[in-house]
Amino acid sequence: MSKRKIVNIDEEKCTGCGLCIPNCAEGALQIIDGKAKLVKEIYCDGLGACLGHCPEGAITIEERNAKEFDEGATKKHLEEIKKKEEKKLPCGCPGTAVRAFKPNHARTTSYERGTTEHSGPELMNWPIQLMLVPVDAPYLKNADLLIAADCVAFSYPDFHRDLLKGKALVIACPKLDEADVYIKKLSEIFRVNNLKSVAVAHMEVPCCFGLNHIVSEAMKLSGKKIPLKEFTIGIQGGIN
Repeated sequence: MSKRKIVNIDEEKCTGCGLCIPNCAEGALQIIDGKAKLVKEIYCDGLGACLGHCPEGAITIEERNAKEFDEGATKKHLEEIKKKEEKKLPCGCPGTAVRAFKPNHARTTSYERGTTEHSGPELMNWPIQLMLVPVDAPYLKNADLLIAADCVAFSYPDFHRDLLKGKALVIACPKLDEADVYIKKLSEIFRVNNLKSVAVAHMEVPCCFGLNHIVSEAMKLSGKKIPLKEFTIGIQGGIN
């Protein structure tokens, strides 16, 4: 053990958003009990690649006595993480790997339609399809969650600005998919993630109201009472 630079996490500031996790190339950070934690000192190289990805400023670099960074052990650790993630992938596709990120406002676009300005994308997580989202995905911890029917984002032009901003997203189709499967999956998501709120956005067509039933039954099954809000989107783009 020697004095060296290593990350320090302020648990009071940490919200458990998980944005730091994919940006730690050594896999030294994990979300445990709703907070980012340093798994082992030997996995942290102290370079601080994760610093700029914490929106709360909860991660800093400090100099203290710590075990030396072990490159060999870290390599084995990353291989184990990769194996676990591959087992989690429902379709075996790397494209379903869990990711959390900041909205890309740099891509803000202005349209020549009066003075209306359309903001950039507000998506903060991947995957978004409910069947592909792990129950314990880091971006679900302490999140405001939007559960949207598949057609909503295509029908409501200001989906990102009005509904998605600041929320984790999952999408589902209550007509084409198995309701019982979704109820079970959502109940587990509600149970383990300490969600701050849930919003449901569905289309005005009768079959799409089934999403309300799915969420309601999942909430009952989870035993949780989470603030819930509903949005109904018209097929011509209105919102109620």
